[in-house]
This record gives sequence, structure tokens and C-alpha cells, in this order.
Amino acid sequence: MDKFEFYNPTKLLFGKGQLSSLKKEIPAYGKRILLLYGGGSIKKSGLYDKVIQELKEINATVVELGGVEPNPRLTTVKKGINLIRDNQLDFILAVGGGSVLDCAKAIAAGVPYDGDVWDIVLKKAKASSNSVPIGAVLTLAATGSEMNGNSVITNWEKNEKKSFNSIHVYPRFSILDPELTFTVPRDQTVYGIVDIMSHVFEQYFHASSNAPLQERIGEAILHTVIETAPKLVNDLNNYEYREVMLLNGTLALNGLTAMGVKTDWATHYIEHAVSAVHDIPHGGGLAILFPRWMEHVAAVRPEKVAQLGVRVFDLDPAGKTDVQLAAEAIESLVKFWTSIGAPTKLSDYGIDDKEIELMTERAMLADQIGNYVPLAIEDVRKILRNSL
Repeated sequence: MDKFEFYNPTKLLFGKGQLSSLKKEIPAYGKRILLLYGGGSIKKSGLYDKVIQELKEINATVVELGGVEPNPRLTTVKKGINLIRDNQLDFILAVGGGSVLDCAKAIAAGVPYDGDVWDIVLKKAKASSNSVPIGAVLTLAATGSEMNGNSVITNWEKNEKKSFNSIHVYPRFSILDPELTFTVPRDQTVYGIVDIMSHVFEQYFHASSNAPLQERIGEAILHTVIETAPKLVNDLNNYEYREVMLLNGTLALNGLTAMGVKTDWATHYIEHAVSAVHDIPHGGGLAILFPRWMEHVAAVRPEKVAQLGVRVFDLDPAGKTDVQLAAEAIESLVKFWTSIGAPTKLSDYGIDDKEIELMTERAMLADQIGNYVPLAIEDVRKILRNSL
């Protein structure tokens, strides 16, 4: 494996009733708060009122910004930056799923920056150590944003969806109460499951050697997701299933399985391009694209896809080549995702070949993307066409 450093500064507060920890955690960072949330589901569920009550008990000053989009917009990020500056706020409390947290991280980085926050997203500038501190109350098992520094933002005017990462925008604390995910509908629960598995895949299909522990940890997460997902999607208010899936989401992308390996992420780049143009659910796009990516790379390097099939989908390797096992592994993955209700092709979202070139162009961050099998522009174009 490659040499590496690992540091994760987020304090995780996991379990039933942890919302009451807000009173203890927030005062260390200030009581002038931007309360950030999505489309209003936290008000319907009663979570909003509970959060407000917690903030009242510490005499916090609260400015709200609701309506964060599922693919958070640059325009919303800029609204948040202006609200913090205009009201001299000193803390962001993000209540919601990964999109709300992504937006919070970009706002946090943008406040002390003199230029356009899009520069940070494009990696032309870096988030600084005086980024606004963030706390999270998570309502969705999916992105792992509660314990990482990743942020994905959409510039809708330019049809661009880009990401950045910084240690300075990790949440200072994250509250994960499985009961707060009960209201997530079945389709969003499915998209979260796909996203969790996809995060493991992006690190499992690495371009390094001698990382058996990282791979085994990833396989354990995948096994647990596959075991739990069918039960969860048919029993959405089951605490035990929600609890397991919530922790899976965190461990899938908190740096644990990326230690010492060159991760891939090409499929995420392609999906970001698709949803930047068509605004589809991220997990839905990944469910369509990942099997096609696996088919493409297995033609060059089938061994890791074959390993996935044997270790995760329990395929019998006797008398089979890696090419055969890889094909069966991909078939098993599609069968599993289809069984829980994930989409299988871009046409499920009404997407045809009219904007293949635009999506291909948007996916290319450089001449090549990905590490397990680097993809040139013609490879990305082929994957997209095979996904229609």
C-alpha cells in the first residue's frame, strides 16, 4: 500500500435521543447560528420544532436558510454566505441529508474567502482554517458527509457539478439518531443504499497493491448492506435496520477504506455530469452507471470484479475464469439493486442520446479520469451510451 496520513476530527454522537446533545455541543463554537435544511420535511416530521427548542434553551440567535436542493446549487451556497456575513453568524447547523451538509461545507469555506466560492469548488483556491464551524443532525443514510470533508455543488447556469474536499470543513460534531431517518421514503432509502455501496466500490477498485485489510473492511460493509437492505425497504420504521444502515453510510466514506490506496471515483464523476445536465437523483444515476463501468473495466482488469463476485456475492469460482466471474458479479449486482427498486438505465429518467457529448465533456476533469482503469473521453462516451 502507499504511505498515508489519517485524521478524522468529527465527533460522532450516535443513537436514540442524541438530539439533546445540541445543548452541550454548540456553545463551544458560538450561539449565532445559521440553521440550514432542505425542502421542509424536517417541519412535517417535527424535527424542526425539536431543534428550535434545543437552540432556545441555549439562547441562540438563529437565522434560517431552508430549501437546499437535492443537488445543492451554487446560488443557495451564496445565499448562505451572505446571511452569515450580514448577520455576523459564527456557526452552521445543518439538519438533513448529504445535500444539506454539502451546501453547509461550501458555505463554511466561502465565508472567509474574498473571491467567488466557485473557485474553491473548482480547486482554484483552498478552504481556510477559519472556515465557519459546522454541526450536523443527519436524517438520511447515504453520503457519509457527516464524517468527511467532501462537498458536491451544482452550478446550474453552467450545467456543472463539481466537488472539493478539505479538512477544514469536516463537521465538528454529527448527531446520528436512527429514528430521524424513519421518514425517508422508500425511493430515497434505496438511493441511499446504492450510494453507500458505490462509495465502497470507488475505494475497493483501487490502483494500489497489498491492501487486504482495506478490501476486507469494504467487503464487510457491502455484506452488511446487502443483508440489511431488503429488510429495510420493506420495513422503513424498523429501528434496528435503520441503525445498521446509518452506520454503514458513515463507515463507507469516512476515510477508513481509503487508507493507503489510490481510489477511483470515475463513476462518480460521470454521474455528476449526468445529474448536472438532467438533475436526477445521485443514487439513481449510480445504480445505472456502476454496472456499465464495471463491464468496461472488467474487459481490461477483470480480477477485482471477479474477487467482488466471490467474496461479496458468494459466487462459486470452481472452473471459471476471472472474466466469467466478473460477468456473473455484475449480473448479481444488477439483480440485487433491481430487487430493491433501483433504476437500470438512463431512459428510466427520460434521458436519451441527445446530450451524450455534453455529459461526456462535463465528466472529464482531465485527459483521463479514474485509477483502477483510467478512462479517456472515448471510454466515458461508451459507458454513457451503454447506460441508455
